[in-house]
Amino acid sequence: LINSKTLFVFAFQTGHTTGPSLNNDKLYKFAYTAEVYVDQGKASLQKSVGYRISSGVDVNLLWRNPDNDDDQLIKVTIRDVQVENVNERPAAKNIFKGKSTEKIIGKEYLEALQRPIVLELVRGKVKNFYSYEDEPGFTQNIKRGLASLFQLQLHSGATREVDISGTCNTTYQVRQDQVTKIKALDSCEIEKQVYTSHNQILDVSMKATSATIYALEDSFIKSIKAEENYVLFMNSRRKTSAKIVSKQRLDLKSVQAGPGLIAGKQVASVIKTLDSSYVAVTLVAEPVKSECRKCPSLSEHWQSIREHLYPEKLSKAEAARSFLSFIQNIRKATKEEILQIIRSEKKELLPQVVDAVTSAQTPESLEAMLEFLDFKDASTSVLQERFLYACGFASHPSEMLLKALTTAFKGDVANEEIRETLVIVMGALIRKLCDREGCKLPAVVEAKRLILSRLEKAKKDDDVRMYLLALKNALLPEAIPQLLKYAESGEGPISSLAATALQRYNPSFFPKEVKETMNRIYHQNRKVHEKTVRTTAAAIILNSNPSYMEVKNILLSIGELSLEMNKYMLSMIQDILQFEMPSSKIVRKVLKDMRAHNYDRFAKMGSSSAYSGYITRGPDVTSTYSLDILYSGSGILRRSNVNIQLFDRNAELHASQVVIEAQGLESIIAATPDEGEENLDSFAGMSAILFDVQLRPVTFFQGYGDLMSKMLSATGDSMNVVKGLILLTDYSQEIQLQSGPRASTDFLGGLAIDISGGMEFSLWYRESKTNVKNRVAMFVAGNTEVDSFFIKTGMETTLEVETTLNFISTVQFSQYPFLVCMQMDRVESPFRRYVTKYESLPSGRRYTAKRGKAELLAGNEYPLHQENSDMCKKVFGTKSDSSSSWF
Repeated sequence: LINSKTLFVFAFQTGHTTGPSLNNDKLYKFAYTAEVYVDQGKASLQKSVGYRISSGVDVNLLWRNPDNDDDQLIKVTIRDVQVENVNERPAAKNIFKGKSTEKIIGKEYLEALQRPIVLELVRGKVKNFYSYEDEPGFTQNIKRGLASLFQLQLHSGATREVDISGTCNTTYQVRQDQVTKIKALDSCEIEKQVYTSHNQILDVSMKATSATIYALEDSFIKSIKAEENYVLFMNSRRKTSAKIVSKQRLDLKSVQAGPGLIAGKQVASVIKTLDSSYVAVTLVAEPVKSECRKCPSLSEHWQSIREHLYPEKLSKAEAARSFLSFIQNIRKATKEEILQIIRSEKKELLPQVVDAVTSAQTPESLEAMLEFLDFKDASTSVLQERFLYACGFASHPSEMLLKALTTAFKGDVANEEIRETLVIVMGALIRKLCDREGCKLPAVVEAKRLILSRLEKAKKDDDVRMYLLALKNALLPEAIPQLLKYAESGEGPISSLAATALQRYNPSFFPKEVKETMNRIYHQNRKVHEKTVRTTAAAIILNSNPSYMEVKNILLSIGELSLEMNKYMLSMIQDILQFEMPSSKIVRKVLKDMRAHNYDRFAKMGSSSAYSGYITRGPDVTSTYSLDILYSGSGILRRSNVNIQLFDRNAELHASQVVIEAQGLESIIAATPDEGEENLDSFAGMSAILFDVQLRPVTFFQGYGDLMSKMLSATGDSMNVVKGLILLTDYSQEIQLQSGPRASTDFLGGLAIDISGGMEFSLWYRESKTNVKNRVAMFVAGNTEVDSFFIKTGMETTLEVETTLNFISTVQFSQYPFLVCMQMDRVESPFRRYVTKYESLPSGRRYTAKRGKAELLAGNEYPLHQENSDMCKKVFGTKSDSSSSWF
């Protein structure tokens, strides 16, 4: 039997509490295990992949400070190392079967692992960790994990403690024969690489816990159990998750006679006497990563995936998968390797290469792109635009990127559209850097100053528009006064653009002048405004915590407006009520006043409308759509607006907006323009927002001559707004496990997207049609891996979906009120998800378990509102009648 009083003696000496104190001339023999498990978030550990290292651990006292019993040196030696599966597995699935520990770990590493370490313990805390300078990082970290267990405090309280995990906030709870140590892992300061996505909805969250329980018997240590848990999940789909569990256990088995103490007064002299090769090294883990064997070069990897990235294949999930794997390889590549591919690739694949290289967001990839692209050369404008949009969608843009774009904008830019795109993307980068507390970075300060000062000096409408679009992305609080000026005093499209820029702000940023100005615009107190500007002003008021009188004045104005604007405003109010928007309470209150709410006001005819609805309502994310369409009194489209928003518990994301605007088209059907729109030039165009980034608008036609030539040569083909590959989710985290190994987790989500839109007229049928088609393919890959020097174990989760969302608006203006039919539908969509768990040895021996599910998500036609459904029946009923009586 072991006499417990010969074990770790915890003496409570005068004035302070000591840590563990070993008896002289004794050898303490422990059994040690360290286990690692990897699986899905809610899965049982019994089915997880992983491994177990088990060994004996010998501990003896080397030296005690003659002047301070709390200062002591202990020697720790790992012996009899074994490696096995963490869960029992049939021999055919056991990668360790028939292999000795020396074969698994390697003779050199096993010898290093079994070389002893020395700890200097002062009051129970590891003051110094002595090991060999040439020790491999992998084995050194396993020893650090073991050494960290020896830190113990015998009184309750919080402290800042250094161990293998870094410098961490640690709390001790002492109760009779048990000490519990809780480590706040999110507080640990340690060198590690982290990428996160810009928007929280697209990002990944991690919950981490660490607890170590010291069991005492008669006030002496009996065992130590430590457990860490890391659970990661995608915010947009929490079922897509990963879990890493690291467990350690140290049990005392026996106490034997051991070596005597080394004489000496100073630690340094004792260490030198013991072994002059010992050096003091940090207890904090050092970053280590095993080298990839037989990994393809960047060029070889590109050759294996390039066939999936031809333009005609970009709406397939395989394109998004290849895009993501290419990004991961580019992040490990040199500038020269990247340039070699860019310079040798054919024209039709280059835009996709540019998407991937730019999305990699490494200094090497940026330098390669800047060296390859020449903004003075108009012939490469397609590639320049793809580069700029990929910059705009950057998940974690750098100051260096913004500085490079600012320099390019100040220089010669051959293509005016590229110059406009440059400054628009600069606006997006300013906002992303400011969101990450980078507003005071020199490059951000310079870019803000440039945009604001040049807008102030701009004389041409095209220049004003360009800088307003940049501010629509930047959303700077200091830009609000200029936006108000242009919204109220600008003409036509400029006024409308400034108002829509203000609409993107969070209302909490607004000073009182914003609502004052919006009220003046809506009620036309100073000048006559276009209905597009007035309706935007009304939307801003109603979305900014409106007062009772503001809502009442808007309701009282209904009935005094032009017919179509009347109908649009009514529809907007009804949508606020039906969709329970924040202002619905105050609107209901005002509607109790019969002067504001009466039949004459609420029974106006017209075809314009505003409607919101749900696309999905899930436990994690809710997606909504809004459609609003505004016509002129003559039945010609003025504006159609399709929005898709995503919301979760704490964040929102403006996933997409496609706006088609037209003006000055009354002359083609000999109609009278509405008030305030008599002198507008003929124009139609499309503007898009994608994942919170305003893109450069495209023009269908400008001017009467251009309109007539387009109508006479019209093919009905759609115009592309955006086409390419976008990196949406970009999460990478290195995790230092307390038992020694380092884990890594990467979640990448890519989107292959093709948004196109068109506008058709038929004078013969007196009909117009707008069509917006969103074709997308999404692929998400999550890879969680624990990399020890002798084994890799991990799990890969993939999701893929392909879908198309169509919005068609058909208008027949042969009568009044004209017939309008809006259709929004999603086609049948394949959805696939797979989970692959694995363990592999450097020799190539591998265990893999894969399961998955493929299903076809049914298509869906969104109902919109009843009035629209009734109108569609009439439109298509009229069409079938006319076609049958054509001859």
